[in-house]
Amino acid sequence: MTEVPENLKYTSDHEWLRLEDDGTVTLGITEHAQQALGELVYVELPEADRELEPGEACAVVESVKAASDVYSPLAGVVAAANDALADTPELVNDSPYADGWLLQLRPADPQTLEELMDADAYTRFLAESED
Repeated sequence: MTEVPENLKYTSDHEWLRLEDDGTVTLGITEHAQQALGELVYVELPEADRELEPGEACAVVESVKAASDVYSPLAGVVAAANDALADTPELVNDSPYADGWLLQLRPADPQTLEELMDADAYTRFLAESED
């Protein structure tokens, strides 16, 4: 069973987002996504202060199976990238919801988070995708 933490928001592209106390939004890929990709060998992240539009490719995760773009579900500015992934991309596999986060955004409009799926909706989305 795929872990789907209750405190996060989700996209149909299998990204998760968490609103932080300082107003930034942390972005990563879900456990489902990292399992589908397999063992990650490389992660390319954006530079700080890069402006992102919704749907824009903002990172690349590469596994032994394939390379996949990660898309920003929100407009905003990159506040930070998880530099630890340069040397240890497998953190995304080992801890997708904690140490394996990809980047933090300063969202242009934090309310757009509410338009994303909650844990229940994402769980249903996964179940329907498997049918």
